[in-house]
Amino acid sequence: MGEGIVGEGNMGVATLACTGVGRGDCVMPSRARSRRASARAFAVGAAVIAAGALAAIAACSDAGAPAGPGTPGSSIHEYPPVPFGSPPGASSGARSAAAALGRGVNLGNMLEAPTEGAWGVAVTPDIVDQVAAAGFQSVRLPVRWSNHAEANAPFTIDPAFLARVDTVVAALLGRGLTVVLNMHHYRQLDGDALDYGEVAVPAGVVDVRFVRLWEQIATHFRAHPSGLLFELYNEPHGRLDSTAWNVLAARALGAVRRTNPTRVVVIGPSWWNWAGVLSSLKLPNDPHLVATIHNYAPFTFTHQGAEWVSPRLPTGVTCCDPAQVAEMTGPLKVARPWADAVGYPIFVGEFGAYSTAPTASRVAFNRHMRDSMEVLGMPWHYWEFAAGFGVYDPVARTFRAELLASLLGPPTP
Repeated sequence: MGEGIVGEGNMGVATLACTGVGRGDCVMPSRARSRRASARAFAVGAAVIAAGALAAIAACSDAGAPAGPGTPGSSIHEYPPVPFGSPPGASSGARSAAAALGRGVNLGNMLEAPTEGAWGVAVTPDIVDQVAAAGFQSVRLPVRWSNHAEANAPFTIDPAFLARVDTVVAALLGRGLTVVLNMHHYRQLDGDALDYGEVAVPAGVVDVRFVRLWEQIATHFRAHPSGLLFELYNEPHGRLDSTAWNVLAARALGAVRRTNPTRVVVIGPSWWNWAGVLSSLKLPNDPHLVATIHNYAPFTFTHQGAEWVSPRLPTGVTCCDPAQVAEMTGPLKVARPWADAVGYPIFVGEFGAYSTAPTASRVAFNRHMRDSMEVLGMPWHYWEFAAGFGVYDPVARTFRAELLASLLGPPTP
């Protein structure tokens, strides 16, 4: 298990608890979520997309025979992997992009739900405004592209959904936020069970479909400013072990580079972006990259009482004693020297503690994590804005003041 700083025990808990659906953001409809009426401009778009997506999914299940060899994306061999394993180090543009991430937040449970709103939260103008007003510098935008595209080649993304994501990206960029646009929860890609509202695609096209989706995303956003970064995939795991992921990431990057030769692209390791396997991540030989990890240690604290964890972890666990602090900071102390050795910046794309943890301990956890990451020069994105881990209450339309202060307030004395 890598350098062993995090420890096999922690990974064992994560593997057992998440049962193949990842950590931290492996949210499910059973999670308690706040519901509210979205502002008109965004809500109408979300409703149209949700209805269209359900119709598109049904259509995909009856899409007929696989496309012929002349159809774009019909073969993975159309997308050879770019060279990887001898990365040259980061460009100045990649380093500047990483620095611009600063203190960020995930807009989780929104566009990566099977359809927007299905998990109780949608991207609204209020949310965009509040993220910017709070002082966050960047947003990580999780998107479940796989549930909004054809099942067979050429795997065309639903134009209405693509336009919806474009609207959200434009709104965030327009508020001066750096945006990390990712692909999230492509369940078949990891070999996981599908969520409610998803329909399987033919097993033989899963990998090429992933690459083809990125080809379309990259083409659509090719003229966007450099403040938009692409993250190839959230928490690869399961069938995407390190060997498989290194090759598939190199294929996807090649597809992106056809239209975005210098766009900064984010890549993390397998095993749910766990720092313990960074040594197995073979970055492509490309200077315009930034690396990422996720860190939910100690899992028994951050995921206590979470409904999607089986068996459910007991509640009442507090934080942060010296052993817990060592477990929290261990992955960071793996990531920092790895990044220095390979010559690329690295940031923490997810960390957080679920709402069933004691509030005072969540605050302490956030402060310890924030201070530790920033001492090591690692930008971060808190998981997440307005759902089960949320720093913002979308019903009351107010921040949870203690949580917000733990992330953006003055440094710990």
